[in-house]
Amino acid sequence: MHAFSNLLDNLIYTRSRNGKLRLISDYLKKASDPDRGWVLAALTGDLDFPNVKASAMRNMAMERVDETLFKLSRDFVGDTAETIALIWPDIKDVEAFDTPSIGEIVDELAAVSRSDAPKLLSNFMDRMTPNERYALLKFATGGMRVGVSARLAKTALGQAFDLAVEDIEEVWHALTPPYSELFAWGEGNAERPDLDGVAFFRPFMLAHPLEDKIVDMTDYAAEWKWDGIRIQIAGTGHETKLFSRGGDDITAAFPDIANAFQSTGVVDGELLVRGEFQGGEAASFNALQQRLGRKKVSAKMLNDYPAFVRLYDILFNGDIDLREQSWTYRRKELEKFVPLLDIERFDISSILEARDFNHLTELREGTRDAAIEGVMLKRRDSAYLSGRKTGLWYKWKRDPLVADCVMMYAQRGSGKRSSFYSDYTFGCWTEDGELYPVGKAYSGFTNEELKMLDRFVRKNTINRFGPVREVEKTMVLEVAFDSIHQSKRHKSGLAMRFPRISRIRTDKPAAEADQVATLKKMVT
Repeated sequence: MHAFSNLLDNLIYTRSRNGKLRLISDYLKKASDPDRGWVLAALTGDLDFPNVKASAMRNMAMERVDETLFKLSRDFVGDTAETIALIWPDIKDVEAFDTPSIGEIVDELAAVSRSDAPKLLSNFMDRMTPNERYALLKFATGGMRVGVSARLAKTALGQAFDLAVEDIEEVWHALTPPYSELFAWGEGNAERPDLDGVAFFRPFMLAHPLEDKIVDMTDYAAEWKWDGIRIQIAGTGHETKLFSRGGDDITAAFPDIANAFQSTGVVDGELLVRGEFQGGEAASFNALQQRLGRKKVSAKMLNDYPAFVRLYDILFNGDIDLREQSWTYRRKELEKFVPLLDIERFDISSILEARDFNHLTELREGTRDAAIEGVMLKRRDSAYLSGRKTGLWYKWKRDPLVADCVMMYAQRGSGKRSSFYSDYTFGCWTEDGELYPVGKAYSGFTNEELKMLDRFVRKNTINRFGPVREVEKTMVLEVAFDSIHQSKRHKSGLAMRFPRISRIRTDKPAAEADQVATLKKMVT
């Protein structure tokens, strides 16, 4: 536990990507099994203790610490785990206790009931230093927030054992923590894990933003960038799995798609929901969102939000690996593959007939369909390669919509932003002169602008609701967003897609901000 707490502490104070890689790599080489496997699972977000949630931490703290003192401290520190780790009463003879290993902690956390979780955490805490307590709470409840993505952790694993991160990605989702087979392979004590007959994840090929580039349409094919979620379907003939772009298994949320794919192969496409009023075409992302993240889907949900996949590419046809072939060759194989699938659940993304780049520009500007996010450009001779490769694939998103909104509420951020009010809820005016919330954003501004907004929140707070502050309705924010949809969950009846702060309108009176009615005209 001591080595892990040191790793976490060093990661927090290391900004350099290479520095983080070195820290994780060194830990994985020196730590023993199964501890390093559990830590790797925690860093990649693949560790979950269903009966140990944030409420267990708070309940534990309330039994040892004055409630008012805790709330004041939490408001100042900005992070629950850090607050508890620092405020926890020290045991004088803590060094007399044996600090539990990561493996021991995992065994007990996995077996504990929800009601006993606070007591178990307390027992662990009494045997630890403040740094170890913080590491324990982050480990137990997830959300490390140390600037380490799953990809970075896997890259560090590759550096530790001289493995290509693409090779690690290929076997990763067929294995489970604490990854004993993976470490045995990395150390040369075993062959690469055998995945024969297993439906597993292959890394996606990604695109760079087009920005100001102009491409020759004789070299590139263009197709719509559909506004769903990109998925991979892997089928063995006996098993079918659906994976998100990050490699998460989402099969349970879309059993209708998994059951309909009876082929052997691996395909790449966009997961969408059919629209009720669009002749069976794709509905907005808001409709798809009703099904995302669910571990179980009701019959009503399956009926109300029927999913389908618009296929872009094929990686394997049967057992034949097509990834080294050109996009043109793979496209022909995909066109032969799709007619063999269930037509209710699968179709193929059509190629845009653009004479030249200027014509493509006209096509892109001429649509704001609810399910179209922009245009994809794919070099015709490109192989299907892992990650983003310069010059091969580009994404050209449609220009964002914008609206002038009024800041209503603010909340502190997490991690490096835990000392700043950086999460802003904003609204627009009704015809009756009331402000209705229309969205929330926590990106799009510079560090200097963040400091200015934080000062505004502190000086203009008119009410507090736990960690949330209500502010004077005087700050106008220009908000950019990809699209806006109807939503029953919000008072305004609207939900923005990917809102971000594009400008701080200190020049504009709040009374001149946009109206909800204006936003409703933008609904797609």
